[in-house]
Amino acid sequence: MILPKNNRLTEVEVAALTVIVAEFGCRIQPIVGDVRTIYAIVGDERHELMISRLEGLAFVDRVDTIQSPHKLMDIKSDLARHRVKVGGITLGDELLVMAGLCTIDPKNPNYFYETAHAVKEAGAHALRGGVWKPRTNPYAFQGDNRSLDILMEGSRRTGLPVDTEVMDEEQLRLALGAGVQILQIGARNALNYSLLRQVGKAIAGRETAVLLKRGMHLGTLSEFISAAEYIVNFGNPNVILCPRGTQPGLDGYRNHPDESITPLLKERTWAPVVVDPSHSVGKATYVPACALAAVAYGADGLCIEAHISPSHGLGDDPKQAITPKVLAELITRAKALHALRRSPKSPALVS
Repeated sequence: MILPKNNRLTEVEVAALTVIVAEFGCRIQPIVGDVRTIYAIVGDERHELMISRLEGLAFVDRVDTIQSPHKLMDIKSDLARHRVKVGGITLGDELLVMAGLCTIDPKNPNYFYETAHAVKEAGAHALRGGVWKPRTNPYAFQGDNRSLDILMEGSRRTGLPVDTEVMDEEQLRLALGAGVQILQIGARNALNYSLLRQVGKAIAGRETAVLLKRGMHLGTLSEFISAAEYIVNFGNPNVILCPRGTQPGLDGYRNHPDESITPLLKERTWAPVVVDPSHSVGKATYVPACALAAVAYGADGLCIEAHISPSHGLGDDPKQAITPKVLAELITRAKALHALRRSPKSPALVS
């Protein structure tokens, strides 16, 4: 829908619009009002170049599109009934909980193994464990390939699927070769379109899921959903959207918690939402409250950092990992809240 700066366009201006949209297989239909005329685009208006060219015209105020730019991720797309399954849980039906270490210590693998068993007993359905880590400081621990074997051994010992972050094509190849079931795209790579394409191609035809975190500086929700579209475009729709806090941070928190975007995402896309409260607040004390807030907003799951002995952890664990005991209490409360939201007796809480 084209809104002109003046009440009506001249014949010359309409002709200019007509020429542009015709190049993309569309036509212009004026909608005449008593005071103002607007100009509808008839046809597939999801052409970014066409919209850009129209918005560049001096006599056009703005262009509002009716069709979603997300052909696959849109809530009305052909994938609208697709359901993502992880660890025996169908997201949307039951609350998924992923928990584990921020960073696996290759020198002390038992911390991961003990934590893996403990979070399973606490009620978690999948394990998280960092093999390779993006670090601001180049001298900080960046991860170790040996940790991949530890990660998969933890999966074998517990029977739980595992999630780990990949940052380049080589890590992607190693993770898939080892049998990682959930690939994580971290906040720093949320707009790395080359990596998103590589991941999409690599998991085509597989059951592998992708946990796509929201970038720290990612602006609109449309950008977030578009990033997922890059992955799904190659044929695997098992993508999970993960809010994890944005910048600038809120005083006292690591980031600005963004779990409240969950209902907004659910209005636009069918993809499940799994919130990461650990990175949102960055301090173990605040994680349970943030996690419950996420469930109250309608999250389909939680991705939480947990450690059997947080003070002995690497990376972010000493600050933001909760203990398995706290995790067990949190899961009990989160499941109750999730059930309450889905209860037909509580329509005000049901999304």
